[in-house]
Amino acid sequence: MNRIEQFLQDHKVLILDGAMATELESKGLDLNDALWSAKVLAEQPDVIEQVHYEYFQAGADCAMTASYQATIDGFLKKGYSLAQAEKFITDSVAIAVKARDRFWQDPDNRKGRPYPLIVAAVGPYGAYLADGSEYRGDYDISEQELMDFHRRRMQLLLEAGADILACETVPCLFEAQAMAKAVGEFEGALCWISFSCNSEATICDGTSIAVCAAAMDVFPQVAAIGINCTPPHLLPSLIRAVRTASHKPIAVYPNSGEIYDPVTKTWRGTSEEGGFALAAQAWYQAGARLIGGCCRTTPADIAQGYSWGKDLRGLLS
Repeated sequence: MNRIEQFLQDHKVLILDGAMATELESKGLDLNDALWSAKVLAEQPDVIEQVHYEYFQAGADCAMTASYQATIDGFLKKGYSLAQAEKFITDSVAIAVKARDRFWQDPDNRKGRPYPLIVAAVGPYGAYLADGSEYRGDYDISEQELMDFHRRRMQLLLEAGADILACETVPCLFEAQAMAKAVGEFEGALCWISFSCNSEATICDGTSIAVCAAAMDVFPQVAAIGINCTPPHLLPSLIRAVRTASHKPIAVYPNSGEIYDPVTKTWRGTSEEGGFALAAQAWYQAGARLIGGCCRTTPADIAQGYSWGKDLRGLLS
């Protein structure tokens, strides 16, 4: 039984955290940069630590590191040295651990709470390109090149102490397979593979989510299959489709329902109506077991999810 399966057996549901960039921006930071939230690792890491802490306070069972867009190539392109680039990636885990330790040292915070996990975010190749292609999957690169691109960052995150890698916002099956193979090179390493989707049945490059789930089901290092940065109203049918093709746990952490413009790097539209707790209940009933939020979600949303999850654990324990 792997770490995720054990957590779910003991606690029924794993409450993920919410958006990092949204909270950094709410604290006055300008993220209009190719490095996005990763630039804060170099400039103001204490603010990242505070965001992690606030998500723990809200009830998150994990901290997802600020490493989504933290790539060696990305930092080198910005003029940092290789040593600096690798340190920033490693620091993303250390910052999350520091927040967890600060939260856990208060006995009141431990009451009824599982010991939080550290989940290291690994964004797709398209996130490094910073042109919105993580929502298209149309970049021209070989499987070996993708594995080479992701490998060292994965190694750094695992060696820094991450419990699991979150390979997320993956727009194409081709990259998902490359990421899963790269994780498999590290003995005992676990990941989840989470896809960005644009319909009730397909990921962003048009591939059926059921086909993707079946393809991921064969990798023992893939501990869960997920859907993230996807409008909430699409989730129930996507979850059901994954369930038809895989027995692995399902992770869901949608965006708010607003639409991202990769040219202006801004969000437009409004959030979908309905409380997070009610939505989380529907996703759980559809089959999801790891539940949180992505872009434009906040600690307030996660607090709603935690309240629902706490009740669920009480009912099912």
